Amino acid sequence: QVQLVESGGGLVQAGGSLRLSCVASVSRFGIYNLGWFRQAPGKEREFVAAIAWTDSIRYSSDSVKGRFTISRDNAKNSVYLQMDKMKPADTAVYYCHADPNSFDAVLRGTGDYWGQGTQVTVSA
Repeated sequence: QVQLVESGGGLVQAGGSLRLSCVASVSRFGIYNLGWFRQAPGKEREFVAAIAWTDSIRYSSDSVKGRFTISRDNAKNSVYLQMDKMKPADTAVYYCHADPNSFDAVLRGTGDYWGQGTQVTVSA
């Protein structure tokens, strides 16, 4: 059973930074395509960023481009989301997402595995 466990959420002021982490309890972590999504109250879950298993392909949404950076450390079975210059609009529950076979599935949010989420709140 694959488990994804997020951490690093919390309360930050506008303009500040947070770093989210997601640890995966899987073997062969290096083959997994990984992503971050978020869901604000009353809104649908939306794509934030993704990184392919090769680490050579990274996508991020227009709303976070230039502010958020996704990265991975295969030795630690972890994926990270560095969030800088944060805005109140970034307030949401952030979810880790993973799929061993399809990067497109991670981009669409239709991959196999999800974490439980971590709350991020940005105050004005």
